[in-house]
Amino acid sequence: MARMLAHLADGGGAAGVSAGNTGALMALARRELGMVADMPRPAISTAIPTRNEGRCYLLDLGANVDASAARLVDFACMGEVMARHVDGLAAPRVALLNVGSEGTKGSAVVREADARLRERTALNYCGFVEGNGIFAGAADVIVCDGFVGNAVLKASEGLARMLIERVQATVEARWSGRLVGLMARPALRRLKGELDPVRYNGASLLGLAGIVIKSHGSAEATGFAYAVERAVREVKQDLPSHLARELVGGRSAQHSTRAKGE
Repeated sequence: MARMLAHLADGGGAAGVSAGNTGALMALARRELGMVADMPRPAISTAIPTRNEGRCYLLDLGANVDASAARLVDFACMGEVMARHVDGLAAPRVALLNVGSEGTKGSAVVREADARLRERTALNYCGFVEGNGIFAGAADVIVCDGFVGNAVLKASEGLARMLIERVQATVEARWSGRLVGLMARPALRRLKGELDPVRYNGASLLGLAGIVIKSHGSAEATGFAYAVERAVREVKQDLPSHLARELVGGRSAQHSTRAKGE
């Protein structure tokens, strides 16, 4: 990983993809590539499948287990820039993951982040969403701290695999079921393609002054290919340049507001 990232920092490549240890990759990438817009640490983000063959971006997924309100705002801004430039969304819907949609719900940190995001009129911020809103497509970018995000990601991957296995086992349980299974095979193949976590392999380390994609450690060739494909899309859109240009103004305003409050 160190040699790959050093090669990337020297201009020998446009992006790096690794299935190695997440913590080591993040630390080494931060050292070799640096951060944009004075971001303190990268945020890990990946796509989550939603209703009607859509998807949303969830971040952070483990890089920042304890996140302040200011960091949650950073995540929202980075995710919005990524969704707008990489996926071509004109005004991505941004939301905070919470235990309820009411303004009084959630921790003090989440409520403070909500108040700050409501001041960002340039963002298409739509408030709180609950866990079921992730897969319902309630937002295009959903923000949470790394502890919550990692738990949601691992749970959703496990649920998707269980559903696929249960459906296949139920259909093939009897001879009559096997006949139905043959008839239903195209639909099952499509379902597996839509829900299989392999299809969404490849998490972006957002905030780096370079493109680094983290592949799942257990990914086989197909999954790793999706991670490489993700890197290619970010290279084509030159995502770090957009982040550097669009985030620096927002962070300056944020620091200015904080200073006035002090």
